[in-house]
This record gives sequence, structure tokens and C-alpha cells, in this order.
Amino acid sequence: MLNRLNEILKTRYPLIQGGMAWISDADLAASVSNAGGLGVIAAGNAPASWVKQQIDKIRTLTERPFGVNIMLLSPYVNDVAKLVTEEKVPVVITGAGNPRDYIESWKQAGIITATVVASSGLAVMMERTGVDFIIAEGCEAGGHIGEMTSMVLIPNVVRSVSLPVVAAGGICDANSVAAAFCLGASGVQVGTRFILSSSCNAHPNYKEKLIKAKDVDNRVTGRVTGHPVRVLRNDLCRKMIQLEYSENAIDQIEKLGEGSLRKAVVDGDIKGGSFMSGQCACLLDRIQTSEEIIKDLFEHEIFESNRSKLKALSELCGMDDRAV
Repeated sequence: MLNRLNEILKTRYPLIQGGMAWISDADLAASVSNAGGLGVIAAGNAPASWVKQQIDKIRTLTERPFGVNIMLLSPYVNDVAKLVTEEKVPVVITGAGNPRDYIESWKQAGIITATVVASSGLAVMMERTGVDFIIAEGCEAGGHIGEMTSMVLIPNVVRSVSLPVVAAGGICDANSVAAAFCLGASGVQVGTRFILSSSCNAHPNYKEKLIKAKDVDNRVTGRVTGHPVRVLRNDLCRKMIQLEYSENAIDQIEKLGEGSLRKAVVDGDIKGGSFMSGQCACLLDRIQTSEEIIKDLFEHEIFESNRSKLKALSELCGMDDRAV
């Protein structure tokens, strides 16, 4: 599975575990890195002290590369950006903002950098900041989303930048991994499926809700706020949708959503928690180790049975044929 992304990340597989706030901690990230992918700690809105604890912990659990996902809207962003520089974290991935103010210091520390985008225009802008690769995330993903589907977004970003592009949004099995390569991606980012890793510390209720999810259970809330969020249907989700076009909708939705992700991940609050999830939840039905998940994604008969077709497609589309 060697390609441009592996060469950058020094991983066995061209796979990144999604940075999910409250979910992607040192335990999950280490299990993914040990299994050959790039495990990622999500800083979210956490203070630098918590991120430091997670970095220290993951270094006791793995000797392989790992990353930290930094949400640039966090009130602690400057402290966390300084911390990852001091700690010389192998990979830093950013989202929800422009990382240009931090790229130079990260580069000087030898850190590989990437950013998540939801449009080709933003991808071009991010390439100019000096990041090493781009993560193009389609609206099939869980949590905060853009408007474009992975099917259109990924090839459009691939043709718009010269950097390796990682496909995200709806990636959960060997079929979607193969499809991502056919669309021109050099690798994939997987989030929702890793919530069902046995190394993930999310509440059992969260995992059970994912396993039981059907395609009609996935909803998008908060469109009126300008920051839509994809979640699984429950009482909180229904209340948010009802408020969407009511008076003072933005204030009411934001207040209702405060602390709701923690309620889902830590407390397992079925009614009041925000169970962020990609659309692929309806395809998931079991808890596995991170190693089993990654092998299912990459060491699957679909790659052997379709390898010649994938290679022909890669040549036709101008892909990096080492991906297949």
C-alpha cells in the first residue's frame, strides 16, 4: 500500500484516524498507530494541559508516528499550537480555520502538517500556506460538515492542488477505500468506524447506537447557524430540527447543544447527547480491534479481485498507481 502519503507519514497503510473531540484520545490513537495507520489525538476545545497528558500517554503506548488534530476555533488554540511545537509532534492536522500563522514554527520543528477542507477553493488556499497534504471531507462525514459529497469533492480537490489528497466522509469499508483511490485520493481518513474500536473509550451507549443505526437515523442539525452538524436521531436532534426556523433559532440551538457531545461520549445520555456520526453508521454492525478494522479496510479480497481494474483506472485518471 505504499504511495505518496505513506512516504510522508511513514505508516504502513495510507490511513488516518479521524480526530473526533472527546473520542480520539491517546488510547484509540495508539491502537491505530500500532496497527499501521496514523492515530490522531483530537485537541477539540481542551486546554493544552490535557493535550500534553495525552501526548505523554501515547508515547508510552506506541513508538510509531501519531498526530494531533487542532480545532483552530478553540479558545486554547495558541497554547496547543505552542505545545505541539515544543513536543515535536510528528503530524498536526487542523480544521475550522486557517493555520497559516502556525505553519512556519511547525515546519521548523520538523512537523508534518495537513488541514481539512470542504471545497476546492479552500484547498487551493491551504496549499499556499505550506501544508504537506490536504484532507478533503465530504458531507457524508459525522460532526461539522460542508455541503459537497465525497464523490464530487475529492476529484475536484485532487485536480485543484498538487499535494496528496486524503479522502474523508463515508469511508468505512474496503469498497469505499477502493472508491477513494479511484477518485484520485492518496489515502483515506476514517472516523465513525473507529468509534467501534475496542480501544475507543466512548460510552457503550454510543457504540450501541451506532451498531443499531439505520440509514434513516442520520440527520443534519443546525443548518441555520451556518455550522451544520451530522448526528444520529434522538430527542436532542428532533428538538434542534424543530427549532431550525423558529424565532431566535440560532441562540436556542447553540444553547441546546452546549455540552451535548460530552453527554453522548462520556455519559452515554441517549436523549440529551449529540451522537455525531457519519452516514456510514448504517453499514456498521460490530465492535472490533483497531487492527481488525484496518485489515478489513485494506487486506480485503476486493483489492485482489479488482487490483487490475484499479490499476487501469489509476492510469486512466492519472492517479498515483502505487496506491493500488
